[in-house]
Amino acid sequence: MPAAFQIGEALPGLVDRIVQSYESDDRTRHTDKTYLPSRAEVVEITHMLLELAYPGYFGRQNLTRHNVKYHVGELLPKLGERLFRQIDHALCYKEEVDGRTRPEKKPCDAKARRITMEFLERIPAIRARLAGDVQAAYDGDPAAINTDEVILAYPGVLAVTVYRFAHELHMLSVPLIPRMMTEWAHTATGTDIHPGASIGPNFFIDHASGVVIGETTDIGENVKLYQGVTLGALSFPKDERGRIIRGHKRHPTVQAGVTIYANATVLGGETVLGDSSIIGGSVFLTNSIPPNATVSMKPPELRVRKRGEKDDQFPFGVYGEGI
Repeated sequence: MPAAFQIGEALPGLVDRIVQSYESDDRTRHTDKTYLPSRAEVVEITHMLLELAYPGYFGRQNLTRHNVKYHVGELLPKLGERLFRQIDHALCYKEEVDGRTRPEKKPCDAKARRITMEFLERIPAIRARLAGDVQAAYDGDPAAINTDEVILAYPGVLAVTVYRFAHELHMLSVPLIPRMMTEWAHTATGTDIHPGASIGPNFFIDHASGVVIGETTDIGENVKLYQGVTLGALSFPKDERGRIIRGHKRHPTVQAGVTIYANATVLGGETVLGDSSIIGGSVFLTNSIPPNATVSMKPPELRVRKRGEKDDQFPFGVYGEGI
């Protein structure tokens, strides 16, 4: 068994150099400041929201119609208290980084309480929206056994669920926390949905991995995306000092009933995909498409070559060294 590692006499000098690196660049440190939401707490809040959204699937199991009310009555105050604390920190963080003068006592307390209560009041409506998303996932995937499987196993449903809650906090102007939630979901599912995006009812992302939905994307009802789809910005306009201008629409509008197949890329704030249009796999779009249109790539010329044979003997199939 190897001997235990001991840093020994190198410790003071190494500590000094690391601390000096903090002082030399304040972009990667948060010191001499008071407020910051906790990533660990935000993740725990997200888990509690999943438990409220899908009782019996996340968190406590074996719930019945007789005890579920007590379960919610126990869970909701815990969620509210933790969420209030993190919203309070997030609001005060914004005040602090903006350099505003803070009152001596509980500067963001009243606003945080109001936002927390307003968010909790929205949970039934969020659940109603999620029920449509779950049904869309089941209806959109012939491999789905039932909605239980969809809730328990589908990464796209998890990503959309977290987005729905984060979007409401975003709409309530809560700093940091919505993005922390959706980036946790991004890590867990491979699906990157900005909480500022506007997404209509009955939304389904099949397979989910690699999907990117930008901040100013506007998606209508009954839209279906496949893996690898990007709804992104075409360019970033800059001011006279070369800084990115923020706050204007940079991402596409996807109208009702659109289907976008795997690895398609749609860019630009002025790009509109008309109602019920179909975007084929690997398509790259920077211009608008009328309703009921189908956009597809011209199939590439494919060739098959067996080892030892000339190319022209097998002109069809996959081009490569062998099959």
